[in-house]
Amino acid sequence: MKRLPIGIQTLSKIIEGDFVYVDKTAIAMQLIQKGGGYYFLSRPRRFGKSLFLDTLKEIFEGNKRLFKGLYIEDKWDFEDKYPVLRVSLGAGVNKTVAELRRSLQWILSRVTKDVGVECTATDYPKECFAELISKTYEKYNKKVVILIDEYDKPILDNITDKETATLMRDEMKSFYSVIKDSDSYIHFVFITGVSKFSKMNLFSGLNNLEDITLDTRYATICGYRHDDLLTTFREHLQGVDMEEVRKWYNGYYYFGDKVYNPFDILLFISKGHEFRNYWWSTGNPSFLVRLLKEKDFYLPDIENYEATDEILDSFDVDTIELPALLWQTGYLTIVKKYRERNRIKYQLGIPNLEIQFSLNEFFIDALTTQRTEKIRIQDRLYEALEKGDLDFLKEVLYGMFAGIPYHNFTNSKLPEYEGYYASLIFAYFASLGLDTITEDTTNKGRIDMTIKMNGNVFIFEFKVVEAVTGNALQQIKDRKYYEKYQPTEGNIFLVGIEFGRKERNILNYQWEKV
Repeated sequence: MKRLPIGIQTLSKIIEGDFVYVDKTAIAMQLIQKGGGYYFLSRPRRFGKSLFLDTLKEIFEGNKRLFKGLYIEDKWDFEDKYPVLRVSLGAGVNKTVAELRRSLQWILSRVTKDVGVECTATDYPKECFAELISKTYEKYNKKVVILIDEYDKPILDNITDKETATLMRDEMKSFYSVIKDSDSYIHFVFITGVSKFSKMNLFSGLNNLEDITLDTRYATICGYRHDDLLTTFREHLQGVDMEEVRKWYNGYYYFGDKVYNPFDILLFISKGHEFRNYWWSTGNPSFLVRLLKEKDFYLPDIENYEATDEILDSFDVDTIELPALLWQTGYLTIVKKYRERNRIKYQLGIPNLEIQFSLNEFFIDALTTQRTEKIRIQDRLYEALEKGDLDFLKEVLYGMFAGIPYHNFTNSKLPEYEGYYASLIFAYFASLGLDTITEDTTNKGRIDMTIKMNGNVFIFEFKVVEAVTGNALQQIKDRKYYEKYQPTEGNIFLVGIEFGRKERNILNYQWEKV
């Protein structure tokens, strides 16, 4: 049985060490054969971008011995070799431009050793990079291949500090401008990263940079397909409920077969087939806390967010759209693509159970700081719904809001915002893996939130008020929201909740059973 390549990002180590390898050489060959070009790919962290870049490197350098038995072995002329400059920005964190320049110079010094040339502009990364490209071309009398990994890391490391992030972006823009100026020496360029920064602000000079992030031909360029699990990983997954694996970890969609994050699958196998949040635990999106509080984002919208190309492509330090950032970092995926009023639109959603559990628990922590009480509250909420005990549900919800520290509301307008209360209740229920529907459309209007459990249906309406009105429950009854779910095998519960602006808690709670 082949070993698991956990954390291995070099093709030679995988092949020579007899590790499992999912063959991506057909896609690599298809990309290369498009002709000399400049390509960009965005994928979430730990998705296999670095390994794919290394595969390209080995192909261009003509290391045929590594491709025995792989798709490309007898279809590629490995004698047609190219010098490769591989630049990886993944190591370390730079907090100033001076630190970034030192890091870039160190990275380039390693590249010069790889290709056997010298750089005289040792204090200026941009000039050194330009010199490195031209000298490599002159030495080998062959156009150069440039592979850049984690191009955006210096910016993302500082994304919560707008001033520093802007400085980092401008410095990297200057560095990358060398590529356009060196076009006559270049055969092929491939750039990868987590985020899709606006080409205008980072790659303004590279007008010929082709973004293949959502190109259906390269949908599975990174990640594992379900078929890969059934074939390549067959021996490792004997006796495993594969549909449960699919629910937990599959779901990333780039207009081809849906894919798994490789890190999840490798750890799932390594840890004895135990379902856990493996990928999430390697680093959660702490930058979201600030964005969440700044923008008063309505969390239930995440489940059915509609985006355009403009939103997905316009990410930058100055214009951070929370859903776009969640999509780029792998916490949302595209559910479907459609055309409306002559514009292409995308519906975004949660890809799988790992993200549903983890992201909503993260939101709970961010909105309440109830880290220690969270599990107890989750258990009680589940118990209340399971038993259909709506009075107990009120008790749990009231205690939940009462337990939020006062300083969470200092200098904040969150208590005046209906979406805050709905977001928190949604996050708690979604973190339990319950079937939770927000903005649930009926022929009479939209239900704020619907939860289905054990055949029962719970319909919620929320209001923020100055004094008790009873309008929340009355709206459900007047608009007959419950008719959408009649008949049902279980009971239908109507729950109207009014939150007091001053009280910062439930002011009125009414429920009925249909």
